[in-house]
Amino acid sequence: MRLLVTGCAGFIGSQTCKLLLDEGNEIVGVDSLNDAYDPKLKRWRLSQLKERDGFTMLQLDIDDQGALAAIPRPAALDAVVNLAARAGVRSSVEMPRVYYQTNVLGTLNLLELCREQGIKKFLLSSTSSLYGEGERPFREDAPTDRVLSPYAASKKAAEVLCYTYHKLHGIDVTIPRYFTVYGPAGRPDMSIFRFIKWIAEGETLQLSGDGSQERDFTYVEDIARGTIAGLKPVGFEVINLGNDDPVPLMSVITRIEALLDRKSEIQREPMHPADVSATWADITKAKELLRWQPKIGLDEGIRRTVDWYIEHREWASEVKL
Repeated sequence: MRLLVTGCAGFIGSQTCKLLLDEGNEIVGVDSLNDAYDPKLKRWRLSQLKERDGFTMLQLDIDDQGALAAIPRPAALDAVVNLAARAGVRSSVEMPRVYYQTNVLGTLNLLELCREQGIKKFLLSSTSSLYGEGERPFREDAPTDRVLSPYAASKKAAEVLCYTYHKLHGIDVTIPRYFTVYGPAGRPDMSIFRFIKWIAEGETLQLSGDGSQERDFTYVEDIARGTIAGLKPVGFEVINLGNDDPVPLMSVITRIEALLDRKSEIQREPMHPADVSATWADITKAKELLRWQPKIGLDEGIRRTVDWYIEHREWASEVKL
């Protein structure tokens, strides 16, 4: 297949590109390489892809319709995989317009690209944040109209746009909702990267809440496999990709302390109003429709993530949080 993959230098995007290239696919990668978080990580991930056969990189913003229109098309695209996003709950409260620009207008531009070019498959990455404080485990048919952050609201709007284009223009759409993704070279605004860095470097660990809040941590390679499985024809489907095993944050901290053989000094802060107390994915649909389920448990996933940090500590320790 020949695919346009946006967010190719991102955490999930780079891993998805790697697995797609391993399968012999051709990828036109798109990324703005912005400074939403420390670009050191984006440059490192991109360095793992640039020399691969079948990979082409274009630096542009998906919210720039003119730039997207200028993408050279020597051959037809089989699918658009939209993994580019402004992600993160808390920062969206501070700058909501940026989130809507990328997540909503960017998605609209890509759907228009599909309509104009006759591309019949579209995949949109979405988020468990849509479920808010709903009943757990979260099912795809649960209400998603009481979200707690502009980030979640922007993703809800993007999902609705996808349904509209599916109904009007016959575009086949898969929307995976990701649950707390972690792993090597992860985002530095997320807990596991931060916990590892703080503990490894002997810095004070900043913990929002009392640590009892639970997250359905899901390893990035599992998420990438599920994303690729979602490229099959489905009509229109929203599908949870999670680990189906929520774990308290304090339990994660204890695991990292054991691997690094260091105790952390914890500074507790009030829980952010946009944070939810727990997430938990019902993955019945993913198992039945995609034949997907996670393979990497939390202990193994954290070990791999700690090992990556230690291997790349010289520069990873300098990543800004």
